[in-house]
Amino acid sequence: MNKTPIIFFGSHNFAARILQTLIDSDNFEIKLVITQPDRPVGRKKILESTPVKVLANANFLQVIDPESLRKTKIELPDAEVAICAQYGLIIPQYVLDAPQRGIINVHTSLLPKYRGASPIQSALMNGETQTGVTIMLMNAGLDTGPILKQKTVAIEPNDTYLTLEKKLVEAGSKLIIPTTLEYLADTIKPIPQSDTEMTTCRELTRDDGRINWQTMRATQIFNLWRGLTPWPGVWTTWQGKRLKLLEIAPTTHAGIIAGQILIENDRVFVGAMNESCIELQTIQLEGKNATSARDFIRGARDFNGSKLK
Repeated sequence: MNKTPIIFFGSHNFAARILQTLIDSDNFEIKLVITQPDRPVGRKKILESTPVKVLANANFLQVIDPESLRKTKIELPDAEVAICAQYGLIIPQYVLDAPQRGIINVHTSLLPKYRGASPIQSALMNGETQTGVTIMLMNAGLDTGPILKQKTVAIEPNDTYLTLEKKLVEAGSKLIIPTTLEYLADTIKPIPQSDTEMTTCRELTRDDGRINWQTMRATQIFNLWRGLTPWPGVWTTWQGKRLKLLEIAPTTHAGIIAGQILIENDRVFVGAMNESCIELQTIQLEGKNATSARDFIRGARDFNGSKLK
């Protein structure tokens, strides 16, 4: 069986799962893997390879990790098509034009909704009840290319980034092979996106996880936590130190003041907007280890009645 020569672009865990699907397939020969460079991780700033690079090396695939495809022009092998998933860097026109049939991208939203860098997080933060995977052709725009196929995925009330990403990677892995083969066989027609229905989402920073107790309801805070856990995480400040909220739950409590801490029967509540509140379950104060809220208050007698900012 003749295998179709392809190039793969990707960096993160989602992309590694898509790459594994391509490796396991008898349909493709992966001529080159392109990923992001090793990055310093953690307090000790130890260089760490992307999950895609680790997987490519383990399977003896040729892999490169340029800092930029725009600033460093690379030579690409002959390939009928390229496949991209969560690459994270801009792909310039000369690269888009290199494969004979272009580049197919696996995007984690139902385009044209949530074009951009954070579709999974944004769907959760906005309280969506469904999202999905889009297989599309890339062009010079930001996720603006024509759609080949889509799969809707339900979002459950307690889904977090990690659980939703798992659902989406399963959907994407099932979709990428048949969709690519149909495209190469010209049995599927690319459908242009509607710009009038599009929404966008941007790259996130640590500051996006800061809670405003005065203006956010408990459900909004919980959705923020769902979308930003484990990274960049949600946080507030107590006595001038950053307090990470690792596990929380939304609830209500009559008369509670926004930002104020209330302890009842070893349970820790924080007031939010409109007398809604958040129960703190696992937290981490700056410079300290993560701990249950119940254990934390035993060593922080002044926590009760104080305010988070």
